[in-house]
Amino acid sequence: MPFPIIADRNGEIARKYGMISNDVSKTETVRNVFIIDDKGVLRLILIYPMQVGRSIPEIIRAVEALQTVDNCKAATPLNWTPGNPVIQALPTTFEGLQKRQEEIRENRNGMSWYLSFKDATSCESNAKKS
Repeated sequence: MPFPIIADRNGEIARKYGMISNDVSKTETVRNVFIIDDKGVLRLILIYPMQVGRSIPEIIRAVEALQTVDNCKAATPLNWTPGNPVIQALPTTFEGLQKRQEEIRENRNGMSWYLSFKDATSCESNAKKS
């Protein structure tokens, strides 16, 4: 396996991460997913009740979204899936705001300077080159 798997026979790690729901069980863990990036930063936590199974396609989509926003310096909108546009980062200067408004007029890629989109495939392919 290309990622670490941790044995936790006495439940010490599960307790530290809040994975045991005492109102449901004193020993069984709830269904937790922790996505930790290559820098050791916890990026996403999904917690499912014991009675609800995890969605592997959703977990994969979330990992792909995190990778895409890192590569594109952007954000993903509601219901985003790989291949769809991402939300551009906000301009940080007045000149950037004006440039963004012009881009929107020319490309019809947004609603306003604070909500505009870009094609994620261009920045994903640039990230693979580097």
